[in-house]
Amino acid sequence: MAVTRRQAEDALAAAGRAPDGRFPLYEAALSCALHEDSARDADAARRLVDEAQERLRRRLVGERPDDALGEALGGDLQLKGDLLTPHDPANADLIAVCDRRRGLSIALGLIYLEAGRRAGLTLAGVDFPGHFLLRVETGEGPVALDPFSGGAVVMPSELTRRALSAGLMPGVGDRLDALMAPAGDRQIVLRLQSLIFARAMRAGDHEGAERAALRRGLIDPGDPCPWLDVATAREAQGRLTGALEALHQAKTLSGLAAGPAEWASLRVRRRLN
Repeated sequence: MAVTRRQAEDALAAAGRAPDGRFPLYEAALSCALHEDSARDADAARRLVDEAQERLRRRLVGERPDDALGEALGGDLQLKGDLLTPHDPANADLIAVCDRRRGLSIALGLIYLEAGRRAGLTLAGVDFPGHFLLRVETGEGPVALDPFSGGAVVMPSELTRRALSAGLMPGVGDRLDALMAPAGDRQIVLRLQSLIFARAMRAGDHEGAERAALRRGLIDPGDPCPWLDVATAREAQGRLTGALEALHQAKTLSGLAAGPAEWASLRVRRRLN
């Protein structure tokens, strides 16, 4: 059933009020996609997770958790990264990713997380530098999976190589516990929206950037930073009064009389005068 953009905002605000341990990861990500384009139905994305869960349950009877995840989602359902058009905005939109069966690692990871947890696995996202990974607990310890590569296992040596390539210091890049630290579900959705915001700004889609920043503000209502980005996107559109309103919200949340929001407010006021 289709929803309005306002209904999607209400759903995101409700998710924002939820405690971290009860944050509705998959539904919040679907609400973000519906907020971007409400003339769609999310039921197909829900059915895909249902199918993924069922296929995974069958495979778990005789396979290790990491193997079953990769075979069920990456093999059976052909979920994989988009190598041909990596900058297509559809790669970061969960509804579009479910329809196309390809996308960014973090968007694909949402499907893995939801299906894996429903099937009884202990599974978490890993906020790895430059590339989202998954951490699945097995009888031999945690294993890293790459949803972009069809759920392929990432060996510890490869994790270290990637970490060093991303600029981490050797002392950190050699520590498996640090490289595989679980990310909170709320942070996963926030990271995806931050990525959408950055891509939209680079493309000159300031309205899309504003929507992505607003979604972050709803999901994490105590953080002033999303409102700074809302203000930036509105200023780029010439909506200076709206930018000042967003900056006021940022200042209210930060509780500071001065800082980035105050200096940005002064700049915008000069443009108004």
